[in-house]
Amino acid sequence: MDKRWINEEQSASVGSPCPRVTPDNVTVALGTGARRFHVSAAFSAKAKVAMSRFEPGSSVNYEKMHENINIVRKRLNRPLTLSEKIVYGHLDNPAGQEIERGRTYLRLRPDRVAMQDATAQMAMLQFISSGLPKVAVPSTIHCDHLIEAQIGAAQDLQRAKDVNQEVYNFLATAAAKYGVGFWKPGSGIIHQIVLENYAYPGVMLIGTDSHTPNGGGLGSISIGVGGADAVDVMAGIPWELKCPKVIGVRLTGTLSGWTSPKDVILKVAGILTVKGGTGAIVEYHGPGVDSVSCTGMATICNMGAEIGATTSLFPYNHRMKTYMEKTGRGEIAALADQFKDDLVPDKGCEYDQLIEINLSELKPHINGPFTPDLAHPVSDIGAIAKKSGWPLEVKVGLIGSCTNSSYEDMGRAASLAKQALDKGLKCKAQFTVTPGSEQIRATIERDGYTKILSDVGGVVLANACGPCIGQWDRKDVKKGEKNTIVTSYNRNFTARNDANPATHAFVTSPEIVTALALAGTLNFNPETDYLTAPSGEKFKLEPPTGDELPSRDFDPGQDTYQHPPTDSSSVKVNVNPSSNRLQLLEPFDKWHGKDLEDLRVLIKVKGKCTTDHISAAGPWLKFRGHLDNISNNLLIGAVNIENDAVNKVKNQLTGEYEGVPDVARHYKANGVNWLVVGDENYGEGSSREHAALEPRHLGGRAIIVKSFARIHETNLKKQGLLPLTFADPSDYDKIHPDDKISITGLKSLSPGKPLTAVIKHSDGSQDRISLNHTFNETQIEWFQAGSALNRMKELQ
Repeated sequence: MDKRWINEEQSASVGSPCPRVTPDNVTVALGTGARRFHVSAAFSAKAKVAMSRFEPGSSVNYEKMHENINIVRKRLNRPLTLSEKIVYGHLDNPAGQEIERGRTYLRLRPDRVAMQDATAQMAMLQFISSGLPKVAVPSTIHCDHLIEAQIGAAQDLQRAKDVNQEVYNFLATAAAKYGVGFWKPGSGIIHQIVLENYAYPGVMLIGTDSHTPNGGGLGSISIGVGGADAVDVMAGIPWELKCPKVIGVRLTGTLSGWTSPKDVILKVAGILTVKGGTGAIVEYHGPGVDSVSCTGMATICNMGAEIGATTSLFPYNHRMKTYMEKTGRGEIAALADQFKDDLVPDKGCEYDQLIEINLSELKPHINGPFTPDLAHPVSDIGAIAKKSGWPLEVKVGLIGSCTNSSYEDMGRAASLAKQALDKGLKCKAQFTVTPGSEQIRATIERDGYTKILSDVGGVVLANACGPCIGQWDRKDVKKGEKNTIVTSYNRNFTARNDANPATHAFVTSPEIVTALALAGTLNFNPETDYLTAPSGEKFKLEPPTGDELPSRDFDPGQDTYQHPPTDSSSVKVNVNPSSNRLQLLEPFDKWHGKDLEDLRVLIKVKGKCTTDHISAAGPWLKFRGHLDNISNNLLIGAVNIENDAVNKVKNQLTGEYEGVPDVARHYKANGVNWLVVGDENYGEGSSREHAALEPRHLGGRAIIVKSFARIHETNLKKQGLLPLTFADPSDYDKIHPDDKISITGLKSLSPGKPLTAVIKHSDGSQDRISLNHTFNETQIEWFQAGSALNRMKELQ
């Protein structure tokens, strides 16, 4: 066998050549000077496929992480949490980095980058603007967001390929040109692909999607970021992250019966709320961990995004080892065994907050509607719905998504469907099934789960995000019609799934979704209530069962991966100037060196304002590569405090009420800068940086709120905006929609030093308030340069 190496020696310089991994030359390298492990000739075919999907420069470098951990441990002289081991193990300068949880900014060296197709468009456009020839770390693009659920998998996938041909071609050629792996439409959802192929214990991975923490189910630090952060990492620049606090969740007892891994995070969301995890990593530990499958751990970590957490993770154990062996990464598992002490928390480590959950006492939960932290036991939801006036009839049950589409999830749902079919019963509600990946689709089809789920009334959708992100051409209800759906998804904000603000969406486990779809009502507790068969027989569902992993190897299905070529000099990346889907970026203007005077209030937002409110998804996804076009959705979902209306604000220059983007464009055309005023946890939800790019593009200068969600605050800084918070939250009430606001103190902008806002009211009176910020020195340079990308170019 001709064995060649994939290691850091071959990827030391940007764009250096690296052989494509084939079944005959697969190895796992630990980096320069480290031990290298050959893959045996008996390596399974599936393992060979998996390993062939590592990009140039991929390596598993536990020894470097171990060295860094030891340096930091000696400096801090205390036991370390697992989160700290992996994060500090990736420090750019472990000997000199100032480390204080919740205060200092860390400069980190992530191992790889993953991008989904909706965010990859802007990320790659920014990377192209950087002028660099190749990405400096292994990176991948995953086509999962642009496939709309309409009819069924095959038809929907083909339609997406036709409709999005221009975008897919751009992403495929840009990936090939700049050394990025490309997963074609139909491959599956980014987070499932990452779990199956790229995540492993101890890796640090960033992804341009808020549910990137899914990889924590394999003991990794996987963090959702905006595209500009991804560009930094792909450019080989140390990535900055505020040193996270660590919330410990100690699990005891054992999962059993109707209780699933999803119930753990539904319970935690109810405890911490949508902002309780902000600025922190959630670290699960304790004896109960071993009763949770690897993919179940991924489910829990995935939905940690809904509590605002930086990421979530579990310690390395036998469940992870078995999953890696089953997915072709046995050699990495063997290395993880050798470095296991670095992949679990130290005894005696301290957490900033500790939550304890007894899995033996945990009951099935269902959260919603309209927010993922409104937690209810399933046994109570019928009574709560009646009291609250929520529709009891379940119109649609939807299982799958990046949160719950594992082999185990599908098997447990199928076990319930089989019981119903044996009694001649089918779903009363509509029922959809979304496999998380081509591998899952092929395997559940081979093993009979797909037929069972279809026979009970299920429609199998494409291996993609689909309804979870609003890619759903729903026909059974009219917009504005009050109705209830139940999903195994992660997020249920108003109009999130179907663009209908009257849809009451609840999130729960696939098992409970299946049971409620069979019953057709929220007023059904599968632990105690009975279903009625067509024969009139009353029967109760037995608790769901399902294998954690297939007894045979996974079926990889169709090969949908495009490896970047060694020589990409002939690859052309074209963007048509007349395209309405793609647009090359122009640099934002630099700060003029003065205070910002007389900013208009574009909108004073009332209540919850997620990134869905700021930059809607659904039909707008097609414009994710065209900044000017997608800016037409700026804040169209936000509630204006002046009139409780959406997308209706007063143009202070004309006196007319218009759409938010229209007023912003009018202000920009007339040289009037503006700002937005918001409430708590502004920008929660998705990682989409369009929610920061759009206000910058349309003339925005500052966002002043009570508090920010982590990713959105960083995205705003990256684009040269000022994300500011009220030193006194009650000052929110002092600002009126017709005020002019000056932000002073910018010439002396420095870390920790507040700014001042002078609020000029229409009656001639003024208020002065203090505004806080979290800028560090580097981020201040972004603001002064006009954006992080501008600053990167200045330094080249």
